[in-house]
This record gives sequence, C-alpha cells and structure tokens, in this order.
Amino acid sequence: MDVLRPPLININGRIYRRNVIQEEQYEEEEDFSYMGPPESEELEAETCDIHCIEQTDKGFRCAIDVPTVLYKYIIGKKGETRKRLESDTKTSINIPKQGVEGQIVVTGPHKAAVSSAITRIEVLVDNFRKKQPFTHFLSFPLNDPKIQEGFLRFKDEVLEQYSQNNGLDESIFQNPAKLHMTVGTLTLLDESEVRKACEHLRECQNFIRDITGGNPLPLQVVGIEYMNDDPAMVDVLYAKVNMKDGSDKLQVIADRLVEYFVSVGQMTKEWDRVKLHGTVMNTLFRKGTTVEETSGSGRRGTNEREAFDARNILKAFGAYRFGELDLNTVSLSQRYSADCTGYYASAGSVSFS
Repeated sequence: MDVLRPPLININGRIYRRNVIQEEQYEEEEDFSYMGPPESEELEAETCDIHCIEQTDKGFRCAIDVPTVLYKYIIGKKGETRKRLESDTKTSINIPKQGVEGQIVVTGPHKAAVSSAITRIEVLVDNFRKKQPFTHFLSFPLNDPKIQEGFLRFKDEVLEQYSQNNGLDESIFQNPAKLHMTVGTLTLLDESEVRKACEHLRECQNFIRDITGGNPLPLQVVGIEYMNDDPAMVDVLYAKVNMKDGSDKLQVIADRLVEYFVSVGQMTKEWDRVKLHGTVMNTLFRKGTTVEETSGSGRRGTNEREAFDARNILKAFGAYRFGELDLNTVSLSQRYSADCTGYYASAGSVSFS
C-alpha cells in the first residue's frame, strides 16, 4: 500500500483514510483516520444527525445497533481495539457479551468525544462487514414452468451432444427450480437487518408500480452468452433476458433497486448498471468444488474450480429459446436455502401489480 496515497472509504458522506497496521502476535488490524468533514460541516453535527447523543447527569451517552457477529472486531484481541478507542476518545464503550442481543453504548464527558468514538466504531463495522460473505440477494425469479421446461430441454440436448467436451458434466447446470436473475447482493448479519431490508423492499414498490403501470412485465428468455473472454475456458454460461416490447423497464427497475439499497447502506454498488442474466451453467455448482464465492471486497478462492469448453455449445445454442414469462415479482432471498418449492427461501417480496 502507498502510505502517501492510502485507500479512502465513504461512510454517510464522510471520507476516511484506511491505514493497515501490523502488530506483534496479531493477524492484522486496520486503523482508520478521519479526513475531516466535507466542506464546512462539523463531524459532531453529522454524527448527531444519524445517532441520538443524549445528555446525562454524568456527561453524554449514545447507543447504536451492531450485529453481534461483529462485536469481536470492535473488542479486538485481548480487548486491545476497544481499549485504544476508549483511550483515544476519552470515552467508555460498553459491548454486550458475544451472542447477547443489545446495543453498544458509548458514554463520555463531552459530546464531541462520544461522537468521535461512534464514528470510529462505524468505520470499523463497515470495514469488517465487507469481509463477510453475502447472505441474501435481490432477484427476479425465472422459475416459471415454461422456462423450466425450456431449460431442461437445453440441459438434455447439451449433455447428449457435448458430454465429451472438456469440463462438462451434469452437476454444473443450475437447478431449474432456482432459475433467477440476480439484482444485487446484501450482507445481513441478524434478524433486525433482514427486517429492515424487507421494509426497504416494500418502500420500492411505489416506483416499481409507476414503471410497470401496475402490470406484469412480459419477458423472453432467448440466447446464451458467457462471462469471460475465452469460450474454451468458461465458468459461467447464462441465458439472455429481454422485454418482449423492446423497452428498458426491467433494466430501469433493477438499477433503481440497487440505487435505493445503496442509499440506505445495505448494498454496495459494484457496476454502473445491473447485468440482467439468468445463469444456466456455473462451475461453482460442480460436485467436489471447494471454491468459496463472496461479494464486494470479500475474498474469493480459486482452488479446484475447473472451467469447461463452451465453444460448441455457443455455436449450437447461441439463439436457443428457453421460453417466455410474465414477470411480476422481485424477491429478497436467503443464500444457500430453499423453500418448499425448491426455490431460494424468500425473506420478502413485492409484486409489480
């Protein structure tokens, strides 16, 4: 890392410098230094806008919600991180025991000191949250019976004609019950965050219905494409999804959803636009694969992931028609789970009509 140009992060409109400190007998700890408020705004005022800092007989107090799984990062090894925060800000930080629901409470003699401690805790939480694998995702379901039927025909024909292709086997095909288009991923670390995400999704229903006119969107799933730049070494093959009338309504809804969830702090924007696609083959599904896939800045292993040769498949099925459907739902689903229909277990959903 260039110490003169350290990476910056933005939290609630505030810019922080990210410094990595290597300490003895400690794996790695990251420190954050506040770069100052944007333009003429004061840090204390910004924190007060987000959190309620109360005056008490002994000074000031502020309580914030933090998922229990992240407590350990605020405490640090042998409590060193909390001790340093308390020493630097001249405050006291009370953290519930691991696994116990509650709030982190910061107290101190001065309002600015409490505000500073809260800000530093927020930065730590934001940093370590990004290291967690995503737990939920927003998606448009594609598991309509007609699309499933077309997908199964595609699967059977590919396996019948090209089973000898390098890296191709049945296990890398998507489960037809789980066909979907991912809009964006979220890391929700407790039930409170899941409830908030469901509330935010419901808040999106008004603009969704404004775009759709309160009607389902007629879609066609036609053609296949690959993700990387070498058709002989493919990890993901996906079906292309388009509006039957040629409009961009689905794209607008997807982009607006990401924009909204980014604005409320529950999603990280990774691309300028959502890439609308329905995965039909993915080497992550391969039996025996130990790859762990994460979103955002999380780590992603590549050991034991075997690509497949898709050149013949692309030539033969480049314009393959999976079918048509009337899309009427966007869902918040839980990763690595399934409900009674075989689709990902839904934490919440809203309809277009």
